[in-house]
Amino acid sequence: MRLDNLLAQEKISRKSMKQALLKKEILVDGLPACSLAQNIDTGLQELLFQDRIIQGYEHTYFMLHKPAGVVTANKDKKLPTVMDLLPQHLQSEQLYAIGRLDRDTTGLLLLTDNGPLGFQLLHPQYHVDKTYQVEVNGALTPNHIQKFKDGIVFLDGTTCKPAQLEILSSSPTFSQATITISEGKFHQVKKMFLSIGVKVTSLKRTHFGPWCLDDNLQEGDYRHLNSKELTIIRDFLRKSG
Repeated sequence: MRLDNLLAQEKISRKSMKQALLKKEILVDGLPACSLAQNIDTGLQELLFQDRIIQGYEHTYFMLHKPAGVVTANKDKKLPTVMDLLPQHLQSEQLYAIGRLDRDTTGLLLLTDNGPLGFQLLHPQYHVDKTYQVEVNGALTPNHIQKFKDGIVFLDGTTCKPAQLEILSSSPTFSQATITISEGKFHQVKKMFLSIGVKVTSLKRTHFGPWCLDDNLQEGDYRHLNSKELTIIRDFLRKSG
């Protein structure tokens, strides 16, 4: 939650917030707050306003293993959504997925009610990498590795940022690979492989930044982030403050 919104819930005036900020009387984990727009989670961070502890609001974070056939949305009139995979008591209008996966793409999704966090993680300035396991219907060669490294160019002239392609197996009709990208253009991974003449037949996201899909999490299952994963969020909030 934004720092100013959090303090407003404590009936602190905007004028008092600004004055305290200038005087460095707002501390987050012992350090002066950078701005009133700073994203704070008092469940993970200690917030002091003029030596007074602010309890604030503790956000929710889930890891979900998205199955195929489910859309990344809160509601859909025709198709099941990722929110439908959660029990009723956990479903909330404030909960949403950070980023999206296509209907037929499986793998790692982070769900949270911390809106600013999702915006930050998806913002180009933070360069959050995403890694996918890919299967395609043709051969992959070392030449393709260089093409991805140089930046794939779509037919419409759009140039992708450099990506890392690792070939796991290759044959004339079937190849497996992993690909790591740092942006999120529409259907990007599928278009990148089409640009080199092969079609993606299976796509699974295994990593989103430093978060890794839990091997014990079956498709359609979810869990709360563990302490190590929450520490990653806390560290990110500090750096992006």
